Amino acid sequence: MATLFISDLHLSPERPHVHPQFFDLTGRIARRADALYVLGDLFEYWLGDDDLGDPLNTAVADALRALSVSGVPVRLMHGNRDLLIGRAFAQRCGAELIDDAVLVDLYGVRTLVMHGDTLCTDDTDYQKFRAYARDSGNQARFLARPLAERREEMLEMRRRSEESKRAKPVDIMDVSGYAVDKVLRDHGYPRLIHGHTHRPARHVHVVDGRACERWVLNDWYERGGYLRCDAGGCAALSL
Repeated sequence: MATLFISDLHLSPERPHVHPQFFDLTGRIARRADALYVLGDLFEYWLGDDDLGDPLNTAVADALRALSVSGVPVRLMHGNRDLLIGRAFAQRCGAELIDDAVLVDLYGVRTLVMHGDTLCTDDTDYQKFRAYARDSGNQARFLARPLAERREEMLEMRRRSEESKRAKPVDIMDVSGYAVDKVLRDHGYPRLIHGHTHRPARHVHVVDGRACERWVLNDWYERGGYLRCDAGGCAALSL
């Protein structure tokens, strides 16, 4: 048995080629797992739990619920695109909303799982926006607006965000080595699994003389994939 990790799927009607891969993962591959962790950005954006009239949103929720009903725990973490996912959607999925970050015991190995955007501390503009977007008052005001208005504003925000990223140096959108070392030190030198940066890889950080493994999950822009962890370690697999 193994535990599976995915992130940065960015599911949307504009990327239909990865939808069958998601439904294959939830309907077949993950049925043999001990748990499925979704470490943020399941959707390209999330307007609120009242947007389940969208066929894709409903299909994704139903697939996760079927997996949960089959006996596989589903654990959802907020990303930067889907931070408005709430309890209602989690309940519809039969999933547990988990904190970012959280320590888990993976077959005897202490493992810290997180979305990963808090590690990108060199991107100060993004960190300011992150704080704004996670403010409960700002979220409540956004969710109080009609769904059509929310959609229009979210699409405009996505457009501005893409423009901003094109103007930034590439390196500042990756994790900061200092931030990674600090989080590993603060949590007792665990293994680290995260997404967000879209730079899948395995790294080894030596912090205070201790070697710590860091796995970065792949995005699903072109092809889906997942990290499989068992008692023998972790491996990145494509769909």
